[in-house]
Amino acid sequence: MAKINPFQAVRPTKKDARNFSSRSYKTYSKIELNKELKENPTSFLSIINIKKDPSFSSEKSKRYELVKKRYEAFKTSNILIKDAIPSYYIYETIQANGHLFCGVIATASVEDYEAQIIKKHEATIAKRETTFKNYLKTVRFNAAPVLLTYKDDLTVENSIQNAKKKASEFNSWTTENETHKLWCVDDQETVQRIHNAFQNVSVLYIADGHHRSASSALLARELKSEELTTTDASYNYFLSYLIPESQLKICDYNRVITDLNGLSSKAFLEKISVDFEIENKGNEPYKSSKRHEISMYLEGIFYSLSLRATKQKNQSAIDQLDAHILQTHLLEPILGITNVRTNSRIGYIYGADSLEQIKAKVDCGNHRVGFGLFPIEVRELMDIADSNAVMPPKSTYIYPKLRSGITIYEF
Repeated sequence: MAKINPFQAVRPTKKDARNFSSRSYKTYSKIELNKELKENPTSFLSIINIKKDPSFSSEKSKRYELVKKRYEAFKTSNILIKDAIPSYYIYETIQANGHLFCGVIATASVEDYEAQIIKKHEATIAKRETTFKNYLKTVRFNAAPVLLTYKDDLTVENSIQNAKKKASEFNSWTTENETHKLWCVDDQETVQRIHNAFQNVSVLYIADGHHRSASSALLARELKSEELTTTDASYNYFLSYLIPESQLKICDYNRVITDLNGLSSKAFLEKISVDFEIENKGNEPYKSSKRHEISMYLEGIFYSLSLRATKQKNQSAIDQLDAHILQTHLLEPILGITNVRTNSRIGYIYGADSLEQIKAKVDCGNHRVGFGLFPIEVRELMDIADSNAVMPPKSTYIYPKLRSGITIYEF
């Protein structure tokens, strides 16, 4: 059973909550970052954006030490305060389109991750794991939770809704067209009910945060060997946000390619037709309406591509994944793109207007062809994780996109 524990969060005061949390650092443009730092000097970004600090060093270990120093300064200034007792935190966010996410911020177990009670669907890169592990080892805090999901469970849902009513503190704020609500649940009877409810959950699935969880596991193994502490050490857990599968939102993650690998459009279509049935859909954006139908835009025309029955393996969950079908039957054999993570000829587009973006990029000549994929279903993600398979990179674009600094876990 999944071990989900309460913890003593470090978090901003009520008056600082709106200004402190931030999107993922890498999502900010230079202009956005400078504006945010100027307008919100108490933002989490001020802790991790250290390039203009007089003490900035090209040596990574010293940069991490500087982040740690800034973090401690925020605590000294009482912008950040550590809760007195272990608590669960019910966090709810409502997007501008009305989609609601509500779940529990808690700590998940490295032991569960190693035992595959927490399952993954994505491969990780060793270099990134090590880099973030070294960062965590120095700063000793985690501000960005791993997004975990689980099969809908009425007992868990009831425990969450009941916990809201008994929360010792509630805070609400709005930022970037989203409404955020946070309940601090520190009543020990209610805490125990939430803990017991998650005992019904036999498996958790990583929706987003594969490298963060892998790095936490790597750090735990290293610190165990160095410190010889017990399995109850705080570094044996990592910050997580848990929501049920029915709330998880997976959007299409589409592709644009700069060239046709030396082929003419006619030759390209002929090669595709060996494995795919092709249907001309005209010049208006055409979005895939079902699984196993891939939208393609080439020279002003949208097409639908469906893998021919004679080419369908249907042997495993991964074989049936549209991103895998596109990769193994088209991108690699025809366009010569073997590593979609590093190849500079491929780009990625997501969002409600992604088909319009694909059309614009191809029409302006920066790209030759674009592909739209039907969004992966949560059960597909779970089936792939259950089969110990991994999806091709950039197969999912998942909401919610969690902000950093809502709660911080120290270890």
